[in-house]
Amino acid sequence: MFIYLVGKCPICYKRLRQPETLPCLHKFCASCLTQATKQFPHCPVCRAPQETQQVIVQGNQPDGSMLHRTQPHILPGYEPDGSIVIQYAFPSGIQYPHHPNPGQPYDGTLRTAYLPDTPEGREVLRLLRKAFDARLVFKVGRSLSSGLDNQIVWNILHKTNMHGGPENYGYPDPFYLSDVKEELADLGIK
Repeated sequence: MFIYLVGKCPICYKRLRQPETLPCLHKFCASCLTQATKQFPHCPVCRAPQETQQVIVQGNQPDGSMLHRTQPHILPGYEPDGSIVIQYAFPSGIQYPHHPNPGQPYDGTLRTAYLPDTPEGREVLRLLRKAFDARLVFKVGRSLSSGLDNQIVWNILHKTNMHGGPENYGYPDPFYLSDVKEELADLGIK
Protein backbone atom coordinates (compact mmCIF):
# COMPACT_ATOMS: atom_id res chain seq x y z
CA MET A 1 0.00 0.00 0.00
CA PHE A 2 1.32 3.47 -0.95
CA ILE A 3 0.87 6.47 1.37
CA TYR A 4 1.38 9.87 -0.27
CA LEU A 5 3.08 12.45 1.94
CA VAL A 6 2.27 16.03 0.91
CA GLY A 7 5.45 17.96 0.12
CA LYS A 8 7.55 14.79 0.33
CA CYS A 9 9.04 12.76 -2.50
CA PRO A 10 7.45 9.28 -2.67
CA ILE A 11 10.84 7.82 -3.64
CA CYS A 12 13.23 9.24 -1.02
CA TYR A 13 10.55 10.36 1.52
CA LYS A 14 12.36 13.69 1.97
CA ARG A 15 11.16 17.22 1.22
CA LEU A 16 10.81 17.73 -2.54
CA ARG A 17 13.98 19.20 -4.08
CA GLN A 18 13.66 20.69 -7.56
CA PRO A 19 10.23 19.05 -7.81
CA GLU A 20 8.92 17.66 -11.06
CA THR A 21 5.23 16.97 -11.58
CA LEU A 22 4.16 14.37 -14.12
CA PRO A 23 0.91 14.71 -16.09
CA CYS A 24 -0.55 12.06 -13.77
CA LEU A 25 0.11 14.72 -11.04
CA HIS A 26 2.57 12.65 -9.02
CA LYS A 27 5.51 14.77 -7.78
CA PHE A 28 9.12 13.72 -7.28
CA CYS A 29 12.55 15.20 -6.70
CA ALA A 30 14.08 15.71 -10.14
CA SER A 31 17.08 13.50 -9.34
CA CYS A 32 14.89 10.74 -7.84
CA LEU A 33 12.63 10.72 -10.91
CA THR A 34 15.59 10.60 -13.31
CA GLN A 35 17.12 7.67 -11.45
CA ALA A 36 13.82 5.80 -11.07
CA THR A 37 12.88 6.03 -14.75
CA LYS A 38 16.27 5.01 -16.22
CA GLN A 39 15.43 1.31 -16.31
CA PHE A 40 11.63 1.47 -16.22
CA PRO A 41 10.21 4.56 -18.02
CA HIS A 42 6.94 4.74 -16.08
CA CYS A 43 5.61 6.85 -13.21
CA PRO A 44 7.02 5.18 -10.06
CA VAL A 45 3.62 5.52 -8.31
CA CYS A 46 0.90 4.75 -10.86
CA ARG A 47 3.05 3.13 -13.57
CA ALA A 48 1.78 5.48 -16.33
CA PRO A 49 4.17 5.20 -19.31
CA GLN A 50 6.59 8.12 -19.57
CA GLU A 51 7.07 7.94 -23.31
CA THR A 52 3.55 9.33 -23.80
CA GLN A 53 3.81 11.94 -21.05
CA GLN A 54 5.61 15.26 -20.73
CA VAL A 55 6.88 16.73 -17.51
CA ILE A 56 5.15 19.98 -16.55
CA VAL A 57 7.43 23.03 -16.32
CA GLN A 58 8.25 23.93 -12.72
CA GLY A 59 8.62 27.41 -11.24
CA ASN A 60 10.29 28.50 -8.00
CA GLN A 61 7.21 29.25 -5.88
CA PRO A 62 7.82 28.64 -2.16
CA ASP A 63 5.92 25.94 -0.26
CA GLY A 64 2.36 26.96 0.55
CA SER A 65 -1.28 26.03 0.18
CA MET A 66 -4.16 26.86 -2.16
CA LEU A 67 -7.76 26.40 -1.01
CA HIS A 68 -11.00 27.52 -2.61
CA ARG A 69 -14.68 27.81 -1.77
CA THR A 70 -17.79 29.19 -3.42
CA GLN A 71 -19.93 31.97 -2.06
CA PRO A 72 -23.20 33.61 -3.16
CA HIS A 73 -21.64 37.10 -3.52
CA ILE A 74 -21.93 38.31 -7.10
CA LEU A 75 -19.02 39.75 -9.06
CA PRO A 76 -19.91 42.76 -11.26
CA GLY A 77 -20.29 41.58 -14.84
CA TYR A 78 -21.23 38.03 -13.81
CA GLU A 79 -24.78 38.48 -12.53
CA PRO A 80 -26.51 36.31 -11.27
CA ASP A 81 -23.64 33.84 -10.69
CA GLY A 82 -21.89 33.55 -7.35
CA SER A 83 -18.14 33.66 -6.92
CA ILE A 84 -15.16 31.44 -6.15
CA VAL A 85 -12.81 32.60 -3.40
CA ILE A 86 -9.23 31.34 -3.61
CA GLN A 87 -7.10 31.51 -0.47
CA TYR A 88 -3.32 31.18 -0.73
CA ALA A 89 -1.17 30.79 2.39
CA PHE A 90 2.63 30.80 2.58
CA PRO A 91 4.68 30.56 5.79
CA SER A 92 7.93 32.48 6.08
CA GLY A 93 10.98 30.50 5.02
CA ILE A 94 14.53 30.45 3.71
CA GLN A 95 15.24 30.81 0.00
CA TYR A 96 16.49 27.76 -1.90
CA PRO A 97 19.28 27.88 -4.50
CA HIS A 98 16.75 28.55 -7.29
CA HIS A 99 15.45 31.72 -5.57
CA PRO A 100 16.99 35.18 -6.08
CA ASN A 101 18.85 35.30 -2.72
CA PRO A 102 19.64 31.74 -1.58
CA GLY A 103 19.90 31.34 2.18
CA GLN A 104 18.09 34.62 2.87
CA PRO A 105 14.69 34.60 4.62
CA TYR A 106 11.46 35.56 2.88
CA ASP A 107 8.28 36.78 4.53
CA GLY A 108 5.16 34.63 4.56
CA THR A 109 1.85 35.93 3.25
CA LEU A 110 -1.87 35.25 2.96
CA ARG A 111 -3.57 36.20 -0.33
CA THR A 112 -7.20 36.08 -1.49
CA ALA A 113 -8.41 36.13 -5.10
CA TYR A 114 -11.80 35.91 -6.81
CA LEU A 115 -13.27 34.21 -9.86
CA PRO A 116 -16.84 34.07 -11.11
CA ASP A 117 -18.58 30.76 -10.36
CA THR A 118 -19.24 30.06 -14.04
CA PRO A 119 -18.01 27.26 -16.32
CA GLU A 120 -15.17 29.50 -17.55
CA GLY A 121 -14.34 30.61 -13.99
CA ARG A 122 -14.16 26.96 -12.88
CA GLU A 123 -11.90 26.22 -15.87
CA VAL A 124 -9.56 29.04 -14.79
CA LEU A 125 -9.62 27.65 -11.23
CA ARG A 126 -8.56 24.23 -12.59
CA LEU A 127 -5.73 25.85 -14.57
CA LEU A 128 -4.62 27.92 -11.58
CA ARG A 129 -4.49 24.75 -9.46
CA LYS A 130 -2.33 23.13 -12.12
CA ALA A 131 -0.08 26.22 -12.17
CA PHE A 132 0.09 26.28 -8.36
CA ASP A 133 1.12 22.61 -8.29
CA ALA A 134 3.81 23.45 -10.86
CA ARG A 135 5.00 26.27 -8.54
CA LEU A 136 4.19 28.99 -11.09
CA VAL A 137 1.56 31.21 -9.39
CA PHE A 138 3.96 33.05 -7.04
CA LYS A 139 7.69 33.74 -6.83
CA VAL A 140 10.13 35.31 -4.39
CA GLY A 141 11.15 38.79 -5.48
CA ARG A 142 10.66 42.52 -4.97
CA SER A 143 7.18 43.65 -3.99
CA LEU A 144 5.94 46.41 -6.30
CA SER A 145 3.61 47.75 -3.59
CA SER A 146 6.12 47.91 -0.71
CA GLY A 147 9.43 48.03 -2.62
CA LEU A 148 10.81 45.34 -0.29
CA ASP A 149 12.97 42.45 -1.52
CA ASN A 150 12.58 38.81 -0.44
CA GLN A 151 8.79 38.90 -0.61
CA ILE A 152 6.34 36.37 -2.04
CA VAL A 153 4.86 38.12 -5.07
CA TRP A 154 2.32 37.25 -7.76
CA ASN A 155 3.69 35.62 -10.90
CA ILE A 156 0.24 35.31 -12.54
CA LEU A 157 -2.35 38.10 -12.58
CA HIS A 158 -5.23 37.57 -10.12
CA LYS A 159 -8.30 39.56 -9.16
CA THR A 160 -7.80 40.45 -5.51
CA ASN A 161 -10.91 42.65 -5.24
CA MET A 162 -14.52 41.85 -6.02
CA HIS A 163 -15.20 45.43 -7.22
CA GLY A 164 -13.27 48.37 -8.62
CA GLY A 165 -12.48 47.24 -12.16
CA PRO A 166 -9.09 46.35 -13.67
CA GLU A 167 -7.31 49.40 -12.23
CA ASN A 168 -8.06 48.06 -8.71
CA TYR A 169 -7.50 44.37 -9.57
CA GLY A 170 -11.27 43.84 -9.43
CA TYR A 171 -14.38 43.27 -11.47
CA PRO A 172 -15.98 44.09 -13.87
CA ASP A 173 -13.28 43.10 -16.32
CA PRO A 174 -14.66 41.32 -19.39
CA PHE A 175 -11.16 40.35 -20.57
CA TYR A 176 -9.67 38.91 -17.36
CA LEU A 177 -10.63 35.24 -17.80
CA SER A 178 -9.40 35.07 -21.40
CA ASP A 179 -6.24 37.06 -20.52
CA VAL A 180 -5.32 34.79 -17.59
CA LYS A 181 -5.96 31.66 -19.69
CA GLU A 182 -3.58 33.07 -22.31
CA GLU A 183 -1.00 33.90 -19.64
CA LEU A 184 -1.25 30.35 -18.27
CA ALA A 185 -1.02 28.83 -21.76
CA ASP A 186 2.21 30.79 -22.31
CA LEU A 187 3.57 28.95 -19.24
CA GLY A 188 2.46 25.58 -20.68
CA ILE A 189 -0.64 25.30 -18.47
CA LYS A 190 -3.59 24.16 -20.58
